[in-house]
Amino acid sequence: MLVAAVVCGFFAPAGAQSPAIDQRPLRIVALGDSLTTGLGLPASQAFPVRLQAALKAKGIAVEIADAGVSGDTAANGLARLDWAVGDNTDGVIVALGANDMLRGLDPAVTRKALDGILARLGERKIPVLFAGMRAAPNLGEDFGKRFEAVYPELAARYGVLFHPFLLDGVAADAKLNQRDGIHPTAAGVDRMVAGILPKVEELVARIRQRNPP
Repeated sequence: MLVAAVVCGFFAPAGAQSPAIDQRPLRIVALGDSLTTGLGLPASQAFPVRLQAALKAKGIAVEIADAGVSGDTAANGLARLDWAVGDNTDGVIVALGANDMLRGLDPAVTRKALDGILARLGERKIPVLFAGMRAAPNLGEDFGKRFEAVYPELAARYGVLFHPFLLDGVAADAKLNQRDGIHPTAAGVDRMVAGILPKVEELVARIRQRNPP
């Protein structure tokens, strides 16, 4: 569990080929924490399920595997990376670091763990979408700058797709968060999905380009 430290149709002509829905469904692993796995929500409203549904609505056949573990730091994610991201994985959404921030861990520690994750996925030649996180204002300006700089710098270093803030439009909005002020409601998850969806479509395109059907 995240530490409570922030109050914050038509028919195609005969013979025409349908879009990506007819292709082999891709497997994308969402590697994250309670924001990924949907703490406090029914399974049907969790981020991986809602993202998969949004892609299906666009005719994109993708299975989003939930590899979120509540309470995980970036280091925890690195420790379980190899078994969480199996050999049948086509792409990974890396969404870690929120717990590091809430616990006030040294951003250098977070950077080292996230660097390890991206490096290992790069060695395995698995396309990545890297989701960033922002620091709570009460942690101070210096901490915030150091923490938030980790994400764009690593994204540029490894040349991965980058979504700057997983909770964009959701953080600090009481209407989109549960009572703890941290975990999104079902509506909040849908906002998260809408925000990251274009980048996920880019990830799918990269995977298809690398591994044509």
